[in-house]
Amino acid sequence: MKSEKESQKDESNILAVVRVRGLVNLRHDIKKTFEYLNLHTKNWCIVVEDTPTLKGMVLKVKDYVTWGEISKDTLDEMIKMRGELYQGRLKDSKSHMEYNKFVIIDGKKYNRFFRLSPPKKGYGRKGIKFTFVQGGALGYRGEKINDLLRRMI
Repeated sequence: MKSEKESQKDESNILAVVRVRGLVNLRHDIKKTFEYLNLHTKNWCIVVEDTPTLKGMVLKVKDYVTWGEISKDTLDEMIKMRGELYQGRLKDSKSHMEYNKFVIIDGKKYNRFFRLSPPKKGYGRKGIKFTFVQGGALGYRGEKINDLLRRMI
């Protein structure tokens, strides 16, 4: 049985990253990072674990995304409303497993990304060119990412 600290640690290790800005006039390295993160267009969200590698990728594209720790309730609601079953192959041509393509929840394989609609009542009072601390949409939100995701579902 897990203690309260371990269960809180498990929930805080899951990040939701939402792409806020579009494709025009991006540097090549930023485009490649978006490809690795599987964030191809605006209003797409990915759910990833908080590892140093992924944290570095998110910090590289911080001027184009917003992110924070997602709660279990919000994740369940997103899977119920916007989750897509994984339809791809489980192994590549050299018999290596592709673990980063899907996430297993309740025995079903879902895509790691969610296609969301634009948020009701907008991203923030200053729009998508300012950070969350300044009243805009970009950067780290913490627990307030759950409010944004519920408005986007």
